[in-house]
Amino acid sequence: MSHIYTEVSIDNRGVATLTLNRPDVHNAFDDHMIAELIQVLKDLANNDDVRMLILAANGKNFSAGADINWMRSMAEKNFGQNQADAEELATLMHRLDKFPKPTIALINGAAFGGAVGLVACCDIAIAEEKASFCLSEVRIGLIPAVISPYVMRAIGERQSRRYFITAERFSAATALDIGLVHQVAKDGELQANADQFITGMLQNSPAAIGAAKALIHNIYNRKISNNVIAHTTQAIAEIRVSKEGQEGLTAFLSKRPPAWLGKE
Repeated sequence: MSHIYTEVSIDNRGVATLTLNRPDVHNAFDDHMIAELIQVLKDLANNDDVRMLILAANGKNFSAGADINWMRSMAEKNFGQNQADAEELATLMHRLDKFPKPTIALINGAAFGGAVGLVACCDIAIAEEKASFCLSEVRIGLIPAVISPYVMRAIGERQSRRYFITAERFSAATALDIGLVHQVAKDGELQANADQFITGMLQNSPAAIGAAKALIHNIYNRKISNNVIAHTTQAIAEIRVSKEGQEGLTAFLSKRPPAWLGKE
């Protein structure tokens, strides 16, 4: 597909970079950009050559959230049209959250509104020192509804109570403190920080990484029960007898590199 609002590249290691590319409007997203992002994520998820995904942005800011013209158009539409529109944004967040390979968000400049949701949906988030964040919805009479499950999972109910209702802008250091991002990089060193994670994860079994992500989604926030215990025992048994599980164990015991390292 043609990319109008994004740039997509895949290097020889299988690292895909999806770059938001509307710098003239601070990478604000509208229905067209959301639709493109949904399709790109689907294509990359189904591409066997992709080992992991980097989410980045061109320009001074990661994303200003919802495009003002898009919001203006939605104000003129009825409830059903607004719900259908919100469902598209929900599909985007869900698809990024459930992306089957590792995802790393690189946040430069500002990440406002829905952009905070994109950050929360990624497995790893790295922000520049000068980056700033804001859940600004209540300032214009709205709420961060669609992104709330992902943001609350990242920062917890207590911090959500504060930032959902104050709409205050907070720093990269605060984002690190409350759990929205994992690491703060010196300005200009986002990619260098990401490379440390990328190099490490390329040593790991692609199948095991996917299974580990699925395990987290299936187990997190569930009460420990017989069903949960059964799921975990089945999951480890399945990965042990899988092709990469067998290869990884054999390589470890034989003190040789596993076969998947030859895919780099």
